[in-house]
Amino acid sequence: METTTKQHCLPRIKSSYPLFSEKEKKVADYILENPNEIIHSTINQLAEDMGVAEATIFRFCKRLGFKGYQAMKIALASEVVSPMKDIHETIQEDDDEKDIAEKVFKSNIRTLEDTLQVFNKDHLQQAVDAILHANRTEFYGNGGSGIIAMDAHHKFMRTGLTTFAYQDSHFQMMSASQLTEKDAVVIISHSGANRDMLDTLEMVTEKGAVTIGITTLAKSPLSEKVDIPLYTVSQETDFRSEALASRLAQLSIIDALFVNVAKKRKERMNVSLQNIREAISRKRI
Repeated sequence: METTTKQHCLPRIKSSYPLFSEKEKKVADYILENPNEIIHSTINQLAEDMGVAEATIFRFCKRLGFKGYQAMKIALASEVVSPMKDIHETIQEDDDEKDIAEKVFKSNIRTLEDTLQVFNKDHLQQAVDAILHANRTEFYGNGGSGIIAMDAHHKFMRTGLTTFAYQDSHFQMMSASQLTEKDAVVIISHSGANRDMLDTLEMVTEKGAVTIGITTLAKSPLSEKVDIPLYTVSQETDFRSEALASRLAQLSIIDALFVNVAKKRKERMNVSLQNIREAISRKRI
């Protein structure tokens, strides 16, 4: 995972929290409750205050993707010193439709900003190259993620590349059984722990196809097993789960992949686009 001082610390902690060990949750709770104190404390002071070993704190920082405690402090300081307005405000009883719409829009903006901060340039390039050189690329997702998979197929048809999308786990497994090492698969799963998706991933891996995962930043079986992980960051609100909030981030990652692939296939894509436009024109009166 690529880290810079501009990347958010608190969203990472909140996103990864369910998968932390008890000791890690203790460190996480302390940081979330006392961010101002952390930026003025040494790792030794923090360990003493919490009653844990310095190694525990160091490992926690590494788990978040930082090189060490100092790197985490710098990222945290940028949030505490120049705090962004909390856009995950609770919906109030007296909020009107405009108030609620504004909170939803701001929540979506925050999801995209947080996801952009954890974006890994090398992984994006690897994913683009894999799709460009694959005989065929398949997109798999269940439930809400299945809709993202279909959107990806809809976009990538314009590139002239051979793509497919499957939402049903049986179709996914059947299609995966026909893949080769010359193919690529994009698996979309917010939790990264969906049993059907992991079973399909196992089949894809056996066939040797390149695997790309679009999943939450939190450590998960999917993020650990795919060849190329692409992460999203989202937070849960009162009326919308974290998984639903992540959809815009997933769509944006698909868009980023599509535009990069389209740019590299500009001439061939123009032919595909022309064919598609001519075909669609027959549907118009």
